[in-house]
Amino acid sequence: MGKKQAALGDSAADGSTRDITPEPSSGFNVRTRVHEYGGGEHLVAGSKVYFSNFVDQRVYVQDLTPGSEPVALTAADSKQRFANYALDEPRNRLLAVCEDHSKGDDQEASNSIAAIDLATGAVKQLVTGHDFFSSPVLSPDGSKMAYVAWDHPNMPWDDVLLLVTDLDGAGLPVGEPRLVAGGKDTSVQQPQWGPDGALYFISDASGWWNLYRTQLEQDIQPAALLPMAAEFGTPPWLFGLHSYEILQEGAAVLTLFDDPAAAGSQLGVIDTATLSLTRLSTGYSSYGKLAVLHAAEGLTIVTVAGSPSTPQALVKLQVPDLAGLLASSPSDWQLIKPSTDLQLDPGFISQPRSIEYPTEGGVTAFMNFYPPTNKDYEFPPGQLPALLVKIHGGPTSAASTLFNIGYQFWTSRGFAIADVNYGGSTGFGRSYRNRLRGNWGVTDVNDCCAAARYLADQGLVDGSRLCIDGGSAGGYTTLAVLAFRDVFSAGASHYGVADAELLAQHTHKFESRYLDLLIGPYPADKELYQQRSPIHSADKISAPVALFQGDEDKIVPPEQSEAMWEALKAKRLPTTLMMYKGEQHGFRKAENIRSALEGEMFFYGQVLGFKASYSPELQPMTIDNLPDTGAKPATGAPAAARKDEL
Repeated sequence: MGKKQAALGDSAADGSTRDITPEPSSGFNVRTRVHEYGGGEHLVAGSKVYFSNFVDQRVYVQDLTPGSEPVALTAADSKQRFANYALDEPRNRLLAVCEDHSKGDDQEASNSIAAIDLATGAVKQLVTGHDFFSSPVLSPDGSKMAYVAWDHPNMPWDDVLLLVTDLDGAGLPVGEPRLVAGGKDTSVQQPQWGPDGALYFISDASGWWNLYRTQLEQDIQPAALLPMAAEFGTPPWLFGLHSYEILQEGAAVLTLFDDPAAAGSQLGVIDTATLSLTRLSTGYSSYGKLAVLHAAEGLTIVTVAGSPSTPQALVKLQVPDLAGLLASSPSDWQLIKPSTDLQLDPGFISQPRSIEYPTEGGVTAFMNFYPPTNKDYEFPPGQLPALLVKIHGGPTSAASTLFNIGYQFWTSRGFAIADVNYGGSTGFGRSYRNRLRGNWGVTDVNDCCAAARYLADQGLVDGSRLCIDGGSAGGYTTLAVLAFRDVFSAGASHYGVADAELLAQHTHKFESRYLDLLIGPYPADKELYQQRSPIHSADKISAPVALFQGDEDKIVPPEQSEAMWEALKAKRLPTTLMMYKGEQHGFRKAENIRSALEGEMFFYGQVLGFKASYSPELQPMTIDNLPDTGAKPATGAPAAARKDEL
């Protein structure tokens, strides 16, 4: 975990914004540590906001009136953490997922669904009996509570249960909970109650995360609203996912979805009577969770959105009714707050395209390909760009097409990028996601190598200048590719996992059995873990490798990068280890982010023979075992020339 800080804010009708919670420097940081990754850290309900404070993990309530201050609800000496809030207003309480660490660090935390009394702050457990819980939601009349649960060794995208329990007048569970959906080989997420008592949720029972609906009172079996080979959900690494919203008393559903045939996400409206889909034109291809305000004057939709050419921003759409929503266009969306003031000339922005390509075993995999783009440079005739294969983390995750300034750094300097969605990635259905089961370090390695070979065979990149990088789980795949294959000319690992065995031994509860399904049960499959760990096969690496690491990383301890560095030096391979003081799992300081970006480019320049610079004010960088070629650091695009020089 890093030290990201957050405050809550809102916007006024005139477009101005203000912070609601105090500045993080005051000791308030809106963030929860449940599952360590957090999410679902706040709830706005009526005139109040309820939130977790990172510093003490207490729950606070604050009035939305300007000048109001947070007031603590839960006890100061509690070892409990909370997330994923739902207000039970008639009973004056807050429902939440509770993670109890009172047993100490040497024992696993216990999870439950609990109720927090808004008058006294007292915490009462409502539901226990599973290793993990998520998404408690109350039915409109308060007589039922739906929630999601799963157990080791599953993750929330594996075998997951959707349960509903009846509540008595005091809000206590009555009888045994009812299994609504999920179970073996099925995951469920994001339950919501419709105003008519229908229960909506996302399930991959069909092999794809589709949107379902059921009427429990009428004993109607769950049915997909719109069966599609598309993903309406995403892997629940965080609490608080919200990718759909019920509109106009259940007449329609506003939803996000990923179509594997297109790069990026789409926003659409499902008519629940005709079960038809209208795709909305927004100008965006990446979205955060949806928020919809229903008012007499119409609908207001708020989300964080972006595209390959526009950075993320907080945006809103105001329409008078459902018809206005269906007729909306990109120009109707209004900017609330940008994530950056950066403005780039379109002549320097590379646009990705989705490519399906053949890989091992007679199947196909997917990547987003970014060609080099710089209006002031072009390649000499007959010369092709170097390639940088990017590997996303997770590994249960996906490559995004959202504008990424780091990617544009590379493509504007003459590199092509292949952002690979290897087998095991999300967005392509459950069977594709399950390709990584038992095969982490195999399937991902094969697919990344196949992507590079395919682009070289198609004449899109220079097959003699193939590079690869990744962070965290992507760093593991990078090191595995370099250790177990001979395809790439150079690579870089950013806080990458070098020792899978150590990761299995020392991690938090949420991921403590994750590798059981990705590699095998530990310690029963100890030998397999060692075989798949690049740190035990460093002697097989034959390409130069750069290592970037934080010295306070608790997920991938710096000793792993140090051991890799020593092994590479012993092999007389060009290598560097950039150890950043005070950094954890992922870099937060601007100067270190810049150093890692420039340092990787400079490293490739030195080992591949093109000119690149490294800013002298950044942390010093030394490349070990570099042949004395006389190369000097200089600014320039690799293997490209200015148009006016041709």
